[in-house]
Amino acid sequence: MISGRDKVVVIGAGMGGLASAMRLAHAGLDVTLVDSHAAPGGKMRTVDSAAGPVDAGPTVLTMRHVFDRLFADVGDALAAHVTLVPEPVLARHWWPDGSGLDLYADRQASAKAVREFAGSRAEAEFLGFCDSAVRLFDAFDVPMMQARSPSFAKLTAHVLKDPGLIRHMAPLRTLARSLAKQFSDPRLRQLFGRYATYVGGSPFRSPAVLGLIWRAEEQGVWAVQGGMHQLARAMARVAGSQGARLIFGAHAERIEVRDGAVGAVHLADGRCLPAGRVVFNGDPAALTTGLLGGPSARSVPQSAATPRSLSAYVWSFAAKPSGPDLTHHNVFFGSDPQQEFGPIGAGLPPQDPTLYVCAQDRGAGASPDGLERFEIIMNGAPTGTGAPEEPEQCLIRTFETLRRFGLIFDPAPGPEAVTTPAGFARLFPASQGSLYGRSPHGLMAAFRRPTARTRLPGLYLAGGGAHPGAGVPMATLSGAHAAEAILTDLTSTSTSRPTATPGGMSTGSAMTGRARSRSSVS
Repeated sequence: MISGRDKVVVIGAGMGGLASAMRLAHAGLDVTLVDSHAAPGGKMRTVDSAAGPVDAGPTVLTMRHVFDRLFADVGDALAAHVTLVPEPVLARHWWPDGSGLDLYADRQASAKAVREFAGSRAEAEFLGFCDSAVRLFDAFDVPMMQARSPSFAKLTAHVLKDPGLIRHMAPLRTLARSLAKQFSDPRLRQLFGRYATYVGGSPFRSPAVLGLIWRAEEQGVWAVQGGMHQLARAMARVAGSQGARLIFGAHAERIEVRDGAVGAVHLADGRCLPAGRVVFNGDPAALTTGLLGGPSARSVPQSAATPRSLSAYVWSFAAKPSGPDLTHHNVFFGSDPQQEFGPIGAGLPPQDPTLYVCAQDRGAGASPDGLERFEIIMNGAPTGTGAPEEPEQCLIRTFETLRRFGLIFDPAPGPEAVTTPAGFARLFPASQGSLYGRSPHGLMAAFRRPTARTRLPGLYLAGGGAHPGAGVPMATLSGAHAAEAILTDLTSTSTSRPTATPGGMSTGSAMTGRARSRSSVS
């Protein structure tokens, strides 16, 4: 029989919430996952188009081993639920001077491309940068990314065992300054500086250690057949098959505290979900601002949510393109990165933006006819930091920039196709439109991000706003950390799996026709 302490409510069906629900349900706990949106995925969302659902969130899948392990750990297989197609071309890059560069999953192919792009010196610099990124990634993987509660002291001890790492970490330099030392060609500095935006930062203010992100991408990028949201749907299905109840279209209004610890989650529709443990898969700012009740507002320090990371203007639409030969992932650089990140730092739209274009239907070199699905991302400032740009102005800035590269879409999308920082703020309350939680700026930023455990007994965190940080693999790892913390904290040592009926999905209070449920939801 399942006791009250074994009841877990997961608030939010993003990658962290889904991963924790899968693991906890597999461990035999009574798990209910609730999300205010109509489908799983959180920021991994879609919008409708004439060509089908278009991704409107993350588009790059790296570190496949994280997902293979997640599914294997619950007795399943990732390949049984989604088809992942390896991308031979990691990304295609264009500059205003007419030059272009493809980077590949094969390092030697990338090195050859860099040599043809910028000469033999640039090739040698690129190979040196790759070696440095490997050193950094390997050094930070276990003591930071895989650690449930990273320790600066332990990391320092780890580095002191290999003092050569300090040169690669460049602790007193920003990523931009570090890249200026490593690359003589400013275009390559601009390209690899872009990786700071993967975690919501500016290369001019983020630590040099973020160069390790290149290693994660160099190890492989996969396209999810049908779109990234298929991965979230697969995780939701597996969580349900493990016994979790999934409730969509239901807003978690308050975390109730009883006797100084989590006791229940109250939904906006009046339901009360008893819980001995709660996993909050949302922006920690929603806690610090009191959106889930006064007691939970003190569960994490204010520094866990501020300062804020970048936001974005995200276009999702269907059209027929003409112009440059697109691959799945494409980057059109501005002339001067200072004119992108300087205005953003002042809370304004970028003057000379770099635009990322995901041609969703061109995975693994496909070249479809007719309408195709596109997602375009322009970095932006979170809300509340300056004068917002109207969607019409954003439309002109985005598509005039692409037109200068020769890229034209027919039909051209209207302003209704964009989600602005203000739009993301509405979708994810208290986030200010920030897409990555706390800012990664500063050497100690990674240690100021909240970990799985909070100050409130029974309340745990998962998602891109918690350790180990933003990005699809990192958010998924955070779910593993939250599940591990809960299982460690439970006093029961029973190894037998409690009897549980498989769960199902519901929307609001009405169950779907094919869903299976347990009657103790409310």
